[in-house]
Amino acid sequence: MDTHSALFEQGRKRLEALRQLPPRQETSLQERMLKLGITRRDFMKWSASVTALLALPLPFTNLVAEAAELADRVPLIWLHLAECTGCSESLVRTDTPNLDSLIFDHISLEYHETLMAAAGWQAEENLEHALHAYKGSYLLAVEGAVPTANNGTFLTVGCKGHTGMEIIKEAAEGAAAIISVGTCASFGGVQAAAPNPTGAKGVYEVVDKAVVNLGGCPPSEKNIVGTLMYFVMFGRLPALDMFNRPKWAYGARVHDNCERRGRFDAGEFVEKFGDEGAKEGYCLYKVGCKGPYTYNNCPTERFNHHVSWPVLAGHGCMGCSEPNFWDDMADFEKPLGRQLIHGLDATADTIGGVILAATVVGIGAHAVASVFAGSKED
Repeated sequence: MDTHSALFEQGRKRLEALRQLPPRQETSLQERMLKLGITRRDFMKWSASVTALLALPLPFTNLVAEAAELADRVPLIWLHLAECTGCSESLVRTDTPNLDSLIFDHISLEYHETLMAAAGWQAEENLEHALHAYKGSYLLAVEGAVPTANNGTFLTVGCKGHTGMEIIKEAAEGAAAIISVGTCASFGGVQAAAPNPTGAKGVYEVVDKAVVNLGGCPPSEKNIVGTLMYFVMFGRLPALDMFNRPKWAYGARVHDNCERRGRFDAGEFVEKFGDEGAKEGYCLYKVGCKGPYTYNNCPTERFNHHVSWPVLAGHGCMGCSEPNFWDDMADFEKPLGRQLIHGLDATADTIGGVILAATVVGIGAHAVASVFAGSKED
């Protein structure tokens, strides 16, 4: 049996098991869609797009659709640690309801400090109940870094004053799977920037279980929903890269799918913001774009209902989905040169760095070669 056939069979069995569980939502997904004017055709088109996003063959579309309808059978506990809530905002701040936000509404969200009505002791009770009632079966999503200095006392949450470190360790123990949503939860983010007095760390550095890292500040809502759907559909984590990010979302460099890539190859660069090159849509590398060093699907998935992303809007990629980006990618408006590329070339999972070097040699554009010949300080 080939890999896709085996995966399809696993998904079918997983969904059959979920179908035996009682629904946790009073309203079905179909009823929600009907109320919002979303047709079955729209739903199947969405399912096909998620199937493609997850790098699965077209026949999986029906599985994706069924998984979405059964999503309320999977309890989701969403914790907030040291963060700004921007990752949740990325998912829920839509001008009109779409299927991504609708799926998030339909899933059995047992705890989310920003969205739930409960507060104080009642909120504490809700979390404790969810951790015990659904132990071993809930999906744990974490937003924000984990402060570890002084035994985690730089972050205390709730009326009982538990530290973020205590909360995440207890919640991780009973989780069926763990997702770090955003760069703060994945790698520490800005909280972990030097000198990092709070000892902020990514979730994977604090717990003893496998963690999916959804890097990005914030990550695309597609990457959040896609990861949720993968777990609902298969009950397991997707294939991950060396930084535990899903390969279907972080398997290609921003540079390789950028709409300005042709300008890079032609040696056409913006020299300073607002110049004629900027008006013509030239490559933003010389004004600090970190696309050649960053792995994410921002150019293809974009943000705000697929409308735009930073490079299309006129500012270079900041590399926010990469570990230690706040320190390693600074200054954000100056090029890094070859310094970081050589570091990436040393790892087996970053072949993009080698491709970039080959591109510089192969296109014979002295303008491009001269850009990358400089150091970080150039």
